Amino acid sequence: MSRTRTTALAVTLAVATLLTAPSATAASVGTTTSTGTTTSTGATHPHPHTPPTCRGEGVDPDARIRYASEIVIKAPLDTVFKLQTDVERWPSWQPPVKTMERLDSGRLRKGSQFRWTTPAPPTPTTPATTMEITSTVRQLQRGSCILWSGPAVGEGARIDEGVHLWTFHKVRGGVRVRTVETWTGDQVESLPNATELLGQGLESWLHDLKTTAEALAAHRPVVSAPR
Repeated sequence: MSRTRTTALAVTLAVATLLTAPSATAASVGTTTSTGTTTSTGATHPHPHTPPTCRGEGVDPDARIRYASEIVIKAPLDTVFKLQTDVERWPSWQPPVKTMERLDSGRLRKGSQFRWTTPAPPTPTTPATTMEITSTVRQLQRGSCILWSGPAVGEGARIDEGVHLWTFHKVRGGVRVRTVETWTGDQVESLPNATELLGQGLESWLHDLKTTAEALAAHRPVVSAPR
């Protein structure tokens, strides 16, 4: 199964992936560390037991499905942050994002909403479908962090709420991007490998963000993966 189809199911906030698909792991990315767990990683705070937040708000602390990861991107902070928060251009560098619609106008801000779709391949219990995700920005601090959440719905498939946090910190030679996402809902929580599926999609997202941002910083043509 291709990485495009892998990321498709998990890109729903990301939204999901296929177990048999390849993932962008620490070995392939080279600068990624990750944690799939049912407790908070505190990845964006110097104290290891403090949950990461954006303006004091974070992912669902009670969610059973949670994955966190990070990567260092050799590009200016402004380039990385603009790329990630210019949601209308996601389809140009994230092949699994098939359609994108802003539901408000102006700069992305707290309260902004966007609706997007991504294909989901069949699983043993659900048919192939297109997931429709309506995301609401819950917090945003320019150049620092963004938090959004929302449901993902397709034929026979549903995530009641995905909550996705991204933080951005300058480091020597670039930017450390950290992300953590949680899923809740009876259907997704019934999958024994849900955390693994979520993780595969987030690793692919980080890989695409790194590849695209570093190409922009080096003034190289941006070449996305096949759709």
